Amino acid sequence: MTATTLWSLLAAAAAGSFALSLLLTGLARHSAARIGFVDRPGGHKTHRAPTPYGGGTAMLLATWLPLALAMVAALLAPEEWVRQRFGETARAYVGGLRERSVPAALILVGALALHVLGLIDDLRPLGPWPKLAAIAAVALLVSGIGGVRVAELLDYRVSILLTAAWIVIITNAFNFLDNMDGLSAGVAAICAAFFAVCGVMAGQVLVPALAAVFVGATAGFLVFNFPPARIFMGDAGSLLLGYMLAIISVLTTYYESGRGVPPYALAIPLVVLAVPLYDFVSVVLIRLREGRNPLHGDQRHFSHRLLERGLSRRLAVLTIYLAAATTGLAATLLPQAGLRETLTILGLVLLVLLIVAILEAPLRKHA
Repeated sequence: MTATTLWSLLAAAAAGSFALSLLLTGLARHSAARIGFVDRPGGHKTHRAPTPYGGGTAMLLATWLPLALAMVAALLAPEEWVRQRFGETARAYVGGLRERSVPAALILVGALALHVLGLIDDLRPLGPWPKLAAIAAVALLVSGIGGVRVAELLDYRVSILLTAAWIVIITNAFNFLDNMDGLSAGVAAICAAFFAVCGVMAGQVLVPALAAVFVGATAGFLVFNFPPARIFMGDAGSLLLGYMLAIISVLTTYYESGRGVPPYALAIPLVVLAVPLYDFVSVVLIRLREGRNPLHGDQRHFSHRLLERGLSRRLAVLTIYLAAATTGLAATLLPQAGLRETLTILGLVLLVLLIVAILEAPLRKHA
């Protein structure tokens, strides 16, 4: 498969899921408003009028349906028929998808489980600890039984625990990031797009295709969610975003020991997801320093701190988009990077985050 063909297929996958998400989000917006499934102002929330939920369901279906159909087609289509119609390369990819049907099914089941968890929480708040336990259970299922793991250079049990911890952290990071119109969805779309690029540069096809479908599904929802939002994703959407990006990041950096290839590309998730991780870590540290539960919501996020510096909500969101795009662009150098280049990129990303931390820190009051 030529590079032009691959990029065309990825663009078609993204465009198809975008159109589906756009349609489903519009339907969800009207349906949620009609049945009263809305997010009402109050507490640490900043919106002023009841806003429909349902964006998370639209994104789930726009991601889930194309992937489920692809899996069914791969299982039913005879390999010889695929080879005769589309060539040997297509037959190999169909065979690869067929071989990975069980892990792929578990990934989809995990997405559905966390979506349902989020829906329940949107209807009646569950509290942070039951949600954390459920996310951890899904993470262990996908990494333990599904075999979705980071580099298995250590004992496989350690690999399972590390992968599960990564999934839990990234899932919660995007749940934290859902604190302003268009923020979590926009950052997720940017990160997924760069994971697709990194996957292609690393010689992958199926994982970039998954990322492309996810980009389209997220971007379709973003049309309605960019400030001022006309629909919210709720926890049903933010948990889905974080979970899918955690899964894509692990699959993008898939590495097998014994092949003689330096695993520097394992730094890709840290670089692509540097901004969500910065928000997550900084908020947790602030809450712990103030003696509060780090899982209880407030208005101390990266985006809120930008508002305190005088930015409008839209400019704050766009600023975070640019920061995420900057680290994502740096990550595209990692698939072919050596040790020196990897350390340089990690250093540059760290310096960018330190500059951001200084610029968005509270202003000192002079006497």
